[in-house]
Amino acid sequence: MASSNQPTLDVSNLRVVRSSNEILKSISFHAAPGELIGLLGPSGSGKSTLMRALLGVQAISSGSARILGSAAGSPPLRGQLGYMAQGLAVYLDLTVEENIRYFNGVLNLPFYEVSRVLDVVALTTFSQRLVSTLSGGERARVSLGVALLGSPPVLILDEPTVGLDPILRRDLWGTFNALATAGATVIVSSHVMDEAARCARLLLLRNGTLLFDGTPASLLAVSDAHGYDEAFEHLIEGTR
Repeated sequence: MASSNQPTLDVSNLRVVRSSNEILKSISFHAAPGELIGLLGPSGSGKSTLMRALLGVQAISSGSARILGSAAGSPPLRGQLGYMAQGLAVYLDLTVEENIRYFNGVLNLPFYEVSRVLDVVALTTFSQRLVSTLSGGERARVSLGVALLGSPPVLILDEPTVGLDPILRRDLWGTFNALATAGATVIVSSHVMDEAARCARLLLLRNGTLLFDGTPASLLAVSDAHGYDEAFEHLIEGTR
C-alpha cells in the first residue's frame, strides 16, 4: 500500500515493443489518490496497451510502472486494483446478485460487500434480474460492480461508456466522480473527446506518445481551441 505522500501510480519512461513495433514510446506520468483521469486518444493510440501494462499483464520493454509502491503485476497488488474490461465480463445466465456474489466469493470477501456494491452501482432493485434481460447501461453497471468489490484504491476502466446513450453515460460518470471523491484513483479510457470535460485531468495519447497531461481547461488554453476535438487536432498538428 502506498504511503500518504506516495503516488498511487508512478509510470516512468515506459516503453512497450511488440514484433519490432514500438507501441508505447517512453510514457511518464504520476497519479494521486482521488484523481479522476481520462485516458483519451483514437483507436490504436496505445490506451489498451498502457492499461494492460498497469495491470501487469503486458510485458514492458523498458522503463517502469509502479502501483501503490509495487511493480505492476506483483503479488502485493492482488485485490488493490479494480478493472472493468470494455467487453462484458459477467455471466448472462445469472442474475445481477448471483454475478456479484460469485465474484465476491472468488475474491474471498465478506458477504456484506455484495449489498454495498449493488448500492454503489444503483442495481439493488435489479438484483434478481437475469443479466441477459438488462439494457447495455445496466450490464455495464454490473461489470463496474464486480470491479468495485473490495473497494480497490485504484480503478482502471476500459471504455466503460462506449455505445451507451447520453443519459447512461452521464450516470456512469457520476459514479466515477463519486468514487474519486471517496479517494480512489480512477482511470477511464475513451476515444470520445467530448468526455474530456468530465475528467479532472487528461492524458492524451496518439501513436504511443503522450501528447498532453493536464486539466481540461489547460488543454483548451494551450491549444487555443474552442472544443476538445479541435484541441486534439491542434496538438496533433503541433507535433508533426
